[in-house]
Amino acid sequence: MIRSILDNDLYKFTMQMAVLELFPDVVAEYRFTNRGIQRFNKGFVRELKRTIDEDMPAVKLTDDEHQWLRAACPFFKPMYLEYLRNYSFDPSEVTIDLTEDNNLDLRIKGPWHSSILWEIVLMALISELYFDTVESEWKNRHIDTDASTGGSLIDEYTSFIQDMGGELESNNCIFSEFGTRRRRSFELHDSVIGTLSGVKTFSGTSNVFLAKRYGLRAIGTIGHEWIMGNSALVGLRNANLFSLENWVDIYKGDLGIALSDTFGSGAFFNSFNLKLSKLYDGVRHDSGDPFIFADKVIEHYLKAGIDPMQKIVVFSDSLHSRDAIRIKEYCGGRINCSFGIGTSFTNNHHFFSSSPPLNMVIKLHAVNNIPVVKLSDDEGKATGDRDAIRVANHIFGIKGLDE
Repeated sequence: MIRSILDNDLYKFTMQMAVLELFPDVVAEYRFTNRGIQRFNKGFVRELKRTIDEDMPAVKLTDDEHQWLRAACPFFKPMYLEYLRNYSFDPSEVTIDLTEDNNLDLRIKGPWHSSILWEIVLMALISELYFDTVESEWKNRHIDTDASTGGSLIDEYTSFIQDMGGELESNNCIFSEFGTRRRRSFELHDSVIGTLSGVKTFSGTSNVFLAKRYGLRAIGTIGHEWIMGNSALVGLRNANLFSLENWVDIYKGDLGIALSDTFGSGAFFNSFNLKLSKLYDGVRHDSGDPFIFADKVIEHYLKAGIDPMQKIVVFSDSLHSRDAIRIKEYCGGRINCSFGIGTSFTNNHHFFSSSPPLNMVIKLHAVNNIPVVKLSDDEGKATGDRDAIRVANHIFGIKGLDE
C-alpha cells in the first residue's frame, strides 16, 4: 500500500529537515482521532500491525530517488538527504489497540525527527486497509453497464476526475492535489495524478513519489505540527512568530507559504509582522470561512503597505472544484489564489456516496511530554488535551478559562 519512502507528503520531509537541524533531541507524541462514524475490527488491527511491523521497515530511499530529490528539491541540504538515505521506519514508535467501541487507539512516540514521517503513511494505510477489508462493497461499483466498453471503476473515476479538472481549468483555477492521507487506494490515487497531469492549471501534488513518477512539482511547506511543536519549545503566545522565524532560518526564503490558523487567524496576523509579510510569498487557509479570510489577508497586506496582488493565498480546507471556482471569483483582481484539493480528488464523497471517506486525523499531542494544541478558525477542528485547549483559548483571547 506504501510504494516508496517518498509515498508521503512533501511537508513531512521539509519539516523533518527543520526538526533535525533545530530540535534534534526532542521527543514527540502523536495521537489518532476518528471524527467519523466508521469503526474497525480485530482483523483490521491485526493486518495494520503486520504491515507496520513487517512491511514498513523495508521501505527505504533508493539511489534513484536520492538523485531525483537532489535535482527536484534543491532546498534539501546534502546532510539531510544523507540522513534520509539511512532512515528506516521504526515500528516500536507505533502502538495500536482496538477500543471497546471498535475505534482505534493509535499513538506514535519517538524522536521528533524520526516519528514525524509516520502521520501521512499511517493515515493512508488505515484508509486503504479499511476500504479493502472492512468496507469493500464499493469495489463492485460499475456505472458503465455496457460490458463491450470495458468500463471499470477506475475508468469511471478517471472520467469523474477529468470533469473536475476540466471545470477548474476552464475557470483558470491554479490547483494542486493534497489527497494522500485519505485516499481510497494507491491505485486510485495514481490514476488521479495521471489524469490531472494533462490539465493546464494543475500545478503539482503533495505526494513526492507521484510527483517523481509523473514529472510534476512536489508541493508543500509546513503543517500545523511545526507551529504546535514550537509552541512547547519556545512559548505558546509567540509560537507563530518563532516558528515563522525558524522556518526562514532553515529555508532562506524557499517554501514561503505561511500556515495561518494553528491558534486562529487573529493570533497569526498579530505575529505576521512587516518583515515576515514581505519575506513570505503568501499564506495558506485551512479552516473557517474562506471569504472572510480573504478579506482579512487583503486588509492585512494593505495596512502594511504591501500590494496584495504581489502575494498569494493557498486555500486548502475540504475543497471541491465548485468551492475553488467561487473563491477564485471572489479574489479576482484583489489577491492571487491557488487551491490545494485533497479528499475530493482521491476519495470523493459524491462519487462514493454510499461509502464515504474516513474523517480522521493524526495530530501532534505532546513535545517532550508538554501537551500541545491546535485551535484553528473552526472550533470543531480543535485538538489536544482538554485543559491545554482551555489555556490556549485564554492566552489568545478566544475564550475565558471557564467558558
